Parts: sequence; C-alpha cells; structure tokens
Amino acid sequence: MRSEMLSSILSDLNGSSADIEASAVLSTDGLMIASMLPSGMDEDRVGAMSAAMLSLGDRTSEELARGALEQVLIKGDHGYILMTHAGKDAVITVLAKPNARLGLIFLDVRRAAENIAKII
Repeated sequence: MRSEMLSSILSDLNGSSADIEASAVLSTDGLMIASMLPSGMDEDRVGAMSAAMLSLGDRTSEELARGALEQVLIKGDHGYILMTHAGKDAVITVLAKPNARLGLIFLDVRRAAENIAKII
C-alpha cells in the first residue's frame, strides 16, 4: 500500500513536467524505497550516490554555517540531479533535462517531498 502511494506520487511528479526524466524515493542511507527510473539505470547505484551526496551536503551546510540543508543540485552536460529531503528519513532524487525550467521543478519536487514525508 505504502509503495503504491509513493509510486503514485513519483508518477505525478514525472508527469508534472516534460523536463523531469526520472525520480526516486530513498532512505537517507541509500536504500531504494520507490522509483521511476529508466530501465538501464541501476537503482543501487542511484541510492548509494544520492546518500553520499546528501551526507556531504548536510555536512558542508553545517560546517559552513548555512543552516539546515534543503537540497543538493548537480548540473552536468546532460542535465540536472536534484536531491531534497522528504522528511527526516527519506530523500527524493530527480533527474532533469539540461534545459529544464528549474523553478517549476523545485516547486513540484517540494510538493512531492511534503506528500512523501506524510507517508513515510
């Protein structure tokens, strides 16, 4: 039941913008909870990388006195990776196209994260 609800939230998120290519909900230690990833993408690798980047972001934000971490954004030649906390124990990771309208994606991801936090 819970995984169906999370998958529904991810499906809605992916459908909210043509710029969003994939999304996943992970535990803060990198275990995949639900995902809508392309078939060739390794869920374990996405989980491990997301957990590592979020941990580093948390520590950096704290050490440089920037307050509580809200999100981690990575930009590469082929697009963006956005990681946002979804409550205390989960993270939502989103892959977006290179020309994505980030403002709209930030808003959609924040809404999805709030809904996920209620479930988890």
